[in-house]
Amino acid sequence: MKIIKILLFVYFNFLLLSTVQAFTDKEDKGAQSTGREDLSFLNAKNSNFKKGKDALKQALKLHSKKKYIKATKRFNDSLEYFLLAYEDYPDNVEILSYLALTYNQVGDLFMAEIYYLEGLTIDPKNNSINEKLGKLYFETKRIDFARERLKVLKFCNCKEYLNLKNIIINY
Repeated sequence: MKIIKILLFVYFNFLLLSTVQAFTDKEDKGAQSTGREDLSFLNAKNSNFKKGKDALKQALKLHSKKKYIKATKRFNDSLEYFLLAYEDYPDNVEILSYLALTYNQVGDLFMAEIYYLEGLTIDPKNNSINEKLGKLYFETKRIDFARERLKVLKFCNCKEYLNLKNIIINY
């Protein structure tokens, strides 16, 4: 009888262990994992994020060709798409970065700064956002804040650091 109890105990522990492993992902996040580590769904043809990126790309191209009225329309379209994507995924750093970039392009530096800072609350060491925010601070004559962004990038050994450093040094 004792042997049966021991075998049952071992069997249930084995069952329990295999169940726990089934809920653990590669990074050992387990049940705390959001399941959204793979963000490929953002680039689906019909996603608002993809539509926003396409509209932004067209707007930048039109702007470079000095077709400002059409470019403004496409910038506004991209903003609408990115805002819709933001409603669905408010904690996505890439969406926040594109939102900020688009606001920066249309000249709304206040909103651009808000979205850059929101992106940094999620990923404080994001090289791209730190560089773009540093440039925004530089453009708005807040050199001390731009230098703070440069300090964050100092040890990344990346092009973002060099770009921002060159802007600030040439000042």
